[in-house]
Amino acid sequence: MRAPILIFLAFGLAACNPKVPDSGAGVGFEDYNSYIHNSTAGIPATQPATDSGVAAAPAAGFSTDAAASAIAAAEAGTTTAAASTAPPDPSGLPADRPRGNAPAGIQETTAEMNYVTGGVSDEQDFNAVKSRESIESDKARIEANKEQYVVVQPGALPQRTGDTGPNIAEFAISSKNAVGEKLYNRPSFYLTSPQKACLKYTSPDLAQQAFLAAGGPQKDSKALDPDGDGFACDWDPRPFRTALQ
Repeated sequence: MRAPILIFLAFGLAACNPKVPDSGAGVGFEDYNSYIHNSTAGIPATQPATDSGVAAAPAAGFSTDAAASAIAAAEAGTTTAAASTAPPDPSGLPADRPRGNAPAGIQETTAEMNYVTGGVSDEQDFNAVKSRESIESDKARIEANKEQYVVVQPGALPQRTGDTGPNIAEFAISSKNAVGEKLYNRPSFYLTSPQKACLKYTSPDLAQQAFLAAGGPQKDSKALDPDGDGFACDWDPRPFRTALQ
């Protein structure tokens, strides 16, 4: 009983397999030209237009008629409608506009056009500049630039208003001794520690100004210059002296 069933199944599978075409070339398939001709038989070279007026997409496969028509058109020096249709310009400008892509009023060869269109300036190209510039044009440009020059005349320095205290810059320039070089007598001891006295000021400049306002450098009533060099709380006159040079 099992053997007849197996034979029946074998015949069924054989019937489902596609038939392999005979080949005149002896390789198990028909020759390529015959295969292409048979596969494209009955398929039009171009699809008819749809109701909306737009041509339908061409059918898949190779068309010998379409290929022959394209070869004949090329040999005759003509182009097909599809080849003659150029893609639209992304800029939206007319395709037949003058001066290539140059905007109106700007020469195509100028560096200004290259800047506007996103290109590279040719101002460093001698041949390019020579073709559009001359000695006369350079002279006119120089004269135009001279007319636009604005010369700002120096004015008087601003003056301090009110009593702002001693001028530490002027004192630094007028003094000649080095930092730490004693020029003035100081008491052997102070009622106030010089370190604590200097902590009252947020900067050496303010300490020096207060020192000069209290009778310095000859006197040191605030205990700001214990070494007698005339400079209070590590104040340094050298930056002012250097600036004068």
